[in-house]
Amino acid sequence: MALLMIRKISKSFGGLSVLSSLDLDVFDSEIVGLIGPNGAGKTTLLNVISGFLPPTSGKVIFRNVEISGLEPDQVVRKGIVRTFQASTLFMGSSVFDNVFTACHANYRTGIWQAFVHSSAVRKEEQALKQKAVEILEFMNLASIKDEIAANLPHGHQRVLGICIALAANPQLLMLDEPVTGMNPHETFTIVNLIRRIRDRGIAIIMVEHDMRAIMTVCDRVVVLNYGSKIAEGLPEEISTNKEVIEAYLGQEDIWGNVV
Repeated sequence: MALLMIRKISKSFGGLSVLSSLDLDVFDSEIVGLIGPNGAGKTTLLNVISGFLPPTSGKVIFRNVEISGLEPDQVVRKGIVRTFQASTLFMGSSVFDNVFTACHANYRTGIWQAFVHSSAVRKEEQALKQKAVEILEFMNLASIKDEIAANLPHGHQRVLGICIALAANPQLLMLDEPVTGMNPHETFTIVNLIRRIRDRGIAIIMVEHDMRAIMTVCDRVVVLNYGSKIAEGLPEEISTNKEVIEAYLGQEDIWGNVV
């Protein structure tokens, strides 16, 4: 059974249909690329899955439980976490403090114990600090843990955003344009990190316009156009699909030319 099942999801704003009766499955430890021209409905789909938008109709089913219409914090607690196109960091805080703060989403100690700073609180705080360090080490940011987020180069800020998402213990991680604005070296670094995350058993949905990154890292690619799925398959199959090429304004080699 699929980890995530999207069944007949539609989303309209007024009279404008953005998603139309969409079906999609994502399986454990799989990287699914979600591509399509601007306005195809990719980010809207992530917003519906993550609870930022309610579907007009259809169901979102995660681990065989319907989660359609849940609030974003409830979706996170179910195990689905997303990043955004723009960095959502505490720019005035250190790299470590950004991740440590995010780890508190899993805080278990009661308010009274926190108020009196009990031994249970101190023990949990230490565990959360260790968790933040482990995430930074895994994502190769431990050496700059004391740097202020605002001072980081763009590539490191994007990696830090993924670290913050990992702090919520996702079973499904949704990445919205993770390599946008990056140079080839930064893109290579992010792609390798995405593979490592998948190898930890975390499924990934990756929305991206960088087709070389999609071709390199994804196990399967789903193509949207005008809110409908027009193709699905292995990257090499999608790269020669005529309908996909036509959706990208007739370019002959979308994998090398679309940015």
